[in-house]
Amino acid sequence: MDVSKLEETARELVAPGKGILAADESFGTIGKRFEAVGIESSEESRRAYREMLFTTEGIGEFLSGVILFEETIRQETSDGTPMPEVLEGAGVIPGIKVDKSTVDLPLSEGEKFTQGLDGLGDRLAEYREIGARFTKWRAVITIGDGIPTESCVEANAEALALYAAFAQEHDLVPIVEPEVLIDGDHSIEQCYDATEWMLNRTFGELYEHGVELSGILLKPNMVISGKDAPQQVSVEEVASATVECLLRTVPAAVPGIAFLSGGQTDLRATAHLNAMNSMYGGLPWELSFSYARALQGQPMEIWGGDVDNVQAAQKAFHHRAKMNGAARSGDYSEEMEEQAA
Repeated sequence: MDVSKLEETARELVAPGKGILAADESFGTIGKRFEAVGIESSEESRRAYREMLFTTEGIGEFLSGVILFEETIRQETSDGTPMPEVLEGAGVIPGIKVDKSTVDLPLSEGEKFTQGLDGLGDRLAEYREIGARFTKWRAVITIGDGIPTESCVEANAEALALYAAFAQEHDLVPIVEPEVLIDGDHSIEQCYDATEWMLNRTFGELYEHGVELSGILLKPNMVISGKDAPQQVSVEEVASATVECLLRTVPAAVPGIAFLSGGQTDLRATAHLNAMNSMYGGLPWELSFSYARALQGQPMEIWGGDVDNVQAAQKAFHHRAKMNGAARSGDYSEEMEEQAA
């Protein structure tokens, strides 16, 4: 394990003013999102869509990295350039999602376990050869009646730690993603408790498995009330609850925290990140973003599978990345959205 190389890549991924694009949607997920905007999901349409995103001019100013899907890292653009090379050429680090998605946790209704440890070492060696420099593994925690349970938290925390150890052994920076889902009617206090529990357990397992914390990134949910909760809280309350929870759970050795958007609207995800960075100074880690829908929603809708819409879609994508880049330093404002419009 080359610790200095891991640390260097991790710091690059949370460079000031930049964040990470999560373009690692599974076949099922991107199929649903394509269907919602009238696009047929095929190998070619997925390739064309991601080429549209990755070839957006100037995107390296606001994106430090892109998390790719298994299919995408092996694809080429229309001119025959491998996708990882396109990203490198734009000054963006290629990464790869390495988990094999979730299955129902046995004997625990409503809970999930992430699979993919079998054969992981061999796959990591191949991904590194193709051009990946970092990886991602997502665990899912659901809040509901009697859940999360100890068994779910423990199983997923240990799997995250084992994955991170495998990744570092192959000189790949692991992004550790323990996501407490926004689905449900739970309060922000319940989300806080579940997030604090999962993060504490995850970092305990990372320590037990010898993972070098200076060579990882954390990709957590924000502490937020469930999307069906009767009372939604303010942007400032989400920012405060999230940072206070992280201060109690995330060691200072971790270089950065790149939030997932987790079903928030694009504007809300940007506003929450901005509030955290404007309300708090001197934090031990960078507060960044690793968004999927919150960066891609509008560009996907504008593109609609039509080559004539590529330029307009790229403009929208560039704008969203720029807004989140501004939120990295707390400099984002609603006026910036209006000026762009």
